[in-house]
Amino acid sequence: MKVVGFAGFSGSGKTTLVEQLIPALQLRGLRVSVVKHAHHDFDIDHPGKDTWRHREAGAFEVLAASSRRLVVMRELREQTTHSVHDLLAELHPAVDWVLVEGFKESDLPKVEVWREASGKPVRYPVDQRITAIATDSAQALPQATPLPVLDLNRPDDVAVWLLDNAGRFEYRAVTRPALP
Repeated sequence: MKVVGFAGFSGSGKTTLVEQLIPALQLRGLRVSVVKHAHHDFDIDHPGKDTWRHREAGAFEVLAASSRRLVVMRELREQTTHSVHDLLAELHPAVDWVLVEGFKESDLPKVEVWREASGKPVRYPVDQRITAIATDSAQALPQATPLPVLDLNRPDDVAVWLLDNAGRFEYRAVTRPALP
């Protein structure tokens, strides 16, 4: 399994790039999963639905499945911090690529997504795990870099670069502690 992070500040285009990379990699016959860092009390369930009612009744996990979809919801009664490695361990082992959005402080190899228009600073001068920069503002990068600079508006080129450098993204699982 290959794992690559996409790091950048809110509004930089991470979600759009990941969304565009999924079909670009799938067209090459690859199975792609995504790990997304979400904020605090997000919810994918809706009040009144059976799964919501089961969670509200106190179930630790609710697994819902149909012939086309499977979802596991785990209700954590205490605030818990998950490492990206904990979440990667939850994925199906037959995946070819995992695109990780967020987790900018993780120890994963990452592509920095940066737009000059965001007004936010770059991370590549201080984050040794950044392997490339995807930007729509290459001429405006505030510091020279030996890293590859990829065109954020050409996701197929980003996919080709990932595939050409696949060996850099081979994941070696980290031992994880038991769930709380």
